[in-house]
Amino acid sequence: MSDETQDTRIDARLLEALVCPITRATLIYEPDTNELVSPTTHLAFPIRSGIPVMLVDEARRIED
Repeated sequence: MSDETQDTRIDARLLEALVCPITRATLIYEPDTNELVSPTTHLAFPIRSGIPVMLVDEARRIED
């Protein structure tokens, strides 16, 4: 399994502190895809090697 898809635990306190870089709204952790989802912007931010990548250019657009 590659580092990008490796399912690693992320600290709950870190998740509570992270917000969407666009809206500053709370993010939802999706363990199946190992991403942080912003429902408002329909973007999913990857978590790579246990580190959230909060760059809009790295986010995946979520289809409705």
